[in-house]
Amino acid sequence: QVQLVESGGGLVQPGGSLRLSCAASGFFFSYYAMNWYRQAPGKERELVATTSRRDGITNYADSVKGRFTISRDNAKNTVYLQMNSLKPEDTAVYYCNTQISLYNYWGQGTQVTVSS
Repeated sequence: QVQLVESGGGLVQPGGSLRLSCAASGFFFSYYAMNWYRQAPGKERELVATTSRRDGITNYADSVKGRFTISRDNAKNTVYLQMNSLKPEDTAVYYCNTQISLYNYWGQGTQVTVSS
């Protein structure tokens, strides 16, 4: 079955960096776009970044452009989110996501806390 497992979250000071990873299994990873979402307390889940199937086209939310980079390694069935210049407002649970046949699959999420 489809599984998405995130890792790499933690506590970081403002201005710091983290790299999130999402290991995927149970589907042909290279055939599907992959996405990172986040959800802060009391807020709706929002799309942070997307990467297309094989050609690596990426898109970002305005709030993270220039600071976050999404990438994928199709040989390792893994998608990454490099987060630089982190701000307190980036604090959230970050989720890996893909959509297969109109069904959304989610990982369990990884907590990112930006605080001094």
